[in-house]
Amino acid sequence: MAGERQLKKFIHPMLAREVDRPFDDPDWIFEIKWDGYRAIAEKSGDRVLLYSRNGQSFLERYPAVASAVGRIRADAVLDGEIVVLDNKGRSDFQFLQHYAGNPDKPIQYQVFDLLSLQGKDLTHLPLVERKKLLKKIIPPDDVIRYSDHVPTKGKVFFNAAKRKGLEGILAKRADSLYYPGKRTEEWLKIKNHKTLEALIAGYTEPTGARKYIGALILGVPDGKELKYIGHAGGGFNQETLQETYRLLQPLRSPKSPFSETVRTNTPVTWVRPRIVCEVKFSEFTSEGKLRHPIFLRLRTDKPAQQINTVIPGTKPKKSHS
Repeated sequence: MAGERQLKKFIHPMLAREVDRPFDDPDWIFEIKWDGYRAIAEKSGDRVLLYSRNGQSFLERYPAVASAVGRIRADAVLDGEIVVLDNKGRSDFQFLQHYAGNPDKPIQYQVFDLLSLQGKDLTHLPLVERKKLLKKIIPPDDVIRYSDHVPTKGKVFFNAAKRKGLEGILAKRADSLYYPGKRTEEWLKIKNHKTLEALIAGYTEPTGARKYIGALILGVPDGKELKYIGHAGGGFNQETLQETYRLLQPLRSPKSPFSETVRTNTPVTWVRPRIVCEVKFSEFTSEGKLRHPIFLRLRTDKPAQQINTVIPGTKPKKSHS
């Protein structure tokens, strides 16, 4: 998202912790986990703000969403996810990242929370009360949508999401308050696949006909250090190889950010660990390394300091985010 306006003052969205399996509970509700960009929208009179979780404006990138927010007949602060749908109606992150090249794809703002209404702060209200108010103000619209939920039946809902090839579900306590910027046990995410977010610490030279990057060298915070967790070379296409290479060039560094020695088959270009990516994998090895990691996407909407991935044998971050 380089080049987009950074807001000086913005709301950090509430975050969810990841758990391994779905559950049933009458005190919880369950939502679709959309595969897109988390976005806060602020509508006040004719003025609209639309921005990412780290305060980068989305107004120029997704004008259709900004226009849809402007059609709401109330002043409000919304929390939701911007998504682009594939031909099966599923959110597709690659289409979203390259929306300028896919303008014919349907874009939506799936809204699941309401933080303020007519200037009144609602974060102290239970989630189900906030959602009732939210549903009333979302107009019939192709772009802005109310993201509904089911109560109690998390297992059935998760299995339905899995059959449809969705990313997963979110579980939220029905009476949860809204804590901006906090990651609490009252919101949980349950994914279909094992995935994690990592920092790119370098890349190897490509071989054969491949260009730009051989594999990404990955790490996660471990106390004050960076722990090497493996390298991912699969999952790229020509476009993502080129885009990743371009983003990493200003971050090139003469030395490794790891205290341990990292062994690779081809020479490595080290970079300052500032860019976040998401990978899927089969399991952790006994040494805390990823087995069969596959690159999924860059997460330029997430700042490096918000990485909270915990690998077996590492120290969890004390930060709330």
